[in-house]
Amino acid sequence: EICNIFAKKISKMDKIIGLGNALVDVLATLKDDTLLDEMGLPKGSMQLIDDIKLQQINEKFANMKTHLATGGSAGNTILGLSCLGAATGFIGKVGNDDYGKFFRENLQKNNIEDKILLSDLPSGVASTFISPGGERTFGTYLGAASTLRAEDLSLDMFKGYAYLYIEGYLVQDHDMILRAIKLAKEAGLQICLDMASYNIVENDKEFFSLLISKYVDIVFANEEEAKAFTGEEPEQALETIGKQCSIAIVKIGCRGSLIRKGTEEVRVSAIPVAKVIDTTGAGDYFAAGFLYGLTCGYSLEKCAKIGSILSGNVIQVIGTTISKGRWDEIKLNINEVLSE
Repeated sequence: EICNIFAKKISKMDKIIGLGNALVDVLATLKDDTLLDEMGLPKGSMQLIDDIKLQQINEKFANMKTHLATGGSAGNTILGLSCLGAATGFIGKVGNDDYGKFFRENLQKNNIEDKILLSDLPSGVASTFISPGGERTFGTYLGAASTLRAEDLSLDMFKGYAYLYIEGYLVQDHDMILRAIKLAKEAGLQICLDMASYNIVENDKEFFSLLISKYVDIVFANEEEAKAFTGEEPEQALETIGKQCSIAIVKIGCRGSLIRKGTEEVRVSAIPVAKVIDTTGAGDYFAAGFLYGLTCGYSLEKCAKIGSILSGNVIQVIGTTISKGRWDEIKLNINEVLSE
């Protein structure tokens, strides 16, 4: 019955395609943060690593219990959307190896249109360290994911979709991002950008400004990213970003989220969570819930509430794989929000 309710809504929904680093997450839970210091990984950050550092991490992981999941910021958001029944696709690059096969099989299993390209390099891996409080730190070996280039993209990839969702981690390749946006605009898509990480924003603020003021329709940021971009606290940052795009969202962790569209401002609380297990994918799943609501034509408040339901659930599991039983529960919670 839950599926039928959702199927009726989905028939009217717009399609969303994600563009991102096709990564496989290898997750490990830490007793303390000693290992982060040893590996030179600042807590809570996303650091790009080379083959040598990956090898060092793999040696540590060999003696630890690890968990495998598909990852990448945009990949997580698209997975969340597809689990709600949205029509989705994903563009990325993997290697011709087991991790690449694992990534593609996961797309197909979840009815995500596979627009994956192949590279000679090994598939990208995000070594994910979960601190005792649930905060995660990434040592990311991009590998094949980093070989996605402007010339790999074609207009046909974007046709039939209404939204393009881009993760900020890709912004470093200016040519590729600009080509993706221009092709998507040519195909009539709206552009959604997640800022991804405060250090990514700090390093490329000028380009982020160009994208947001000129091309991007919907911006997702957490408070650290919003501060890195504007130098302001969440409320002021929301106003600043909101003046440059159609919809601005600033996520403020356990305090919820702030949304602005034109002169309309909404504040929505996070759902209460007894124990945070792992914050991996919290922002990605918030974006999935928000965009699901948006494509169904719901109010900003309902969109943000659906986002809160998804992010509040994903932080109670390790990684970003939510069981079918839990998804059924999530859908019931969403229906409660919709009937308010």
